[in-house]
Amino acid sequence: MPEARERLDADVLIVGAGPAGLACALHLSRLIRQHNESGNKPELSADNIYVLEKGREIGAHQLSGAVMDPRGLAELVPDFEKTAPLDTPVTDDAAYYLTSGGSWKLPITPPPLRNHGNYIISVSKMVKWLGGLVEQAGVNIFTQFAGAELIYEGEGIAGVITEDKGLSKDGKPKDNFTPGYEVRARITVLAEGPRGSLTKDLVARKQLDGINPQVYSIGVKELWEVPAGRIAPGWVAHTLGWPLDSSMYGGGFIYGLRDNRVSLGLVTGLEYHNPRFDPHEAFQKYKTHPFVRRILDGGKLVRYGAKTVPMGGWYSMPRTYVDGGLIIGDSAAFLNSQ
Repeated sequence: MPEARERLDADVLIVGAGPAGLACALHLSRLIRQHNESGNKPELSADNIYVLEKGREIGAHQLSGAVMDPRGLAELVPDFEKTAPLDTPVTDDAAYYLTSGGSWKLPITPPPLRNHGNYIISVSKMVKWLGGLVEQAGVNIFTQFAGAELIYEGEGIAGVITEDKGLSKDGKPKDNFTPGYEVRARITVLAEGPRGSLTKDLVARKQLDGINPQVYSIGVKELWEVPAGRIAPGWVAHTLGWPLDSSMYGGGFIYGLRDNRVSLGLVTGLEYHNPRFDPHEAFQKYKTHPFVRRILDGGKLVRYGAKTVPMGGWYSMPRTYVDGGLIIGDSAAFLNSQ
């Protein structure tokens, strides 16, 4: 007989503590405060907002070479510049077309690639900072809790069952087995990032697909330490062309950070036709290009990772609401792919 699951009840349950999930929690906490300060009844509490995060800590699953337009954050946290972990403002930007052995700077940087007024940031550090603000607001954040399945009720959803702990590699309970929690909520917000398992199940079951199927890219990224003076902090470059051919969607990025660090990567559309093409291998080739090699020569690799990116745009976005639930962030394809 299976062990009974402990039940927790919340007003709002947010699955995923990335930028979207934490921004949602912070905004809700401020709406609650405004509601209470206005004398409205019933009085509400941010304690009844729960955020689930599968990582060991907030920010553990955040990986992106990021240039941030501050407009959205300024609405959420008007005085963000006082405390937010902004690495450096963008001081210069450019776009290049690469051939196998040369580079050509575009005479005009396309408008979507102009970044004056933006900041180069670490998404992981930004999320940790947002998480601190969310906790200060009284919201409950639970790390190392992954959503295993949605609780369906009537025409909508009513919460999430978290994953069981203490299972062997073949899925059988061990001595330290602990069943997952049944977390019920009036509203469940899915902010799992691209290809989240709960979102996929909900979209398929409730037929929420957009007009077009979703398409994805993969961004392979590295963080390097390079010799002093090699790259100016705040310098942003985007590249087109080699090692991708004209049939492929994608390009590279190189961002100059403080303390002689460089964030660089290659984003490749996953609809390529050549079955032998490997995005990781293409990124390794990218680093051998004379334009990139000059920056990295003598440097040291600090971190490496990759992230899936939803690229389908407006007509690939699923319907973002059901009875009792919302889909936000990368789960809802809230991305301007330019």
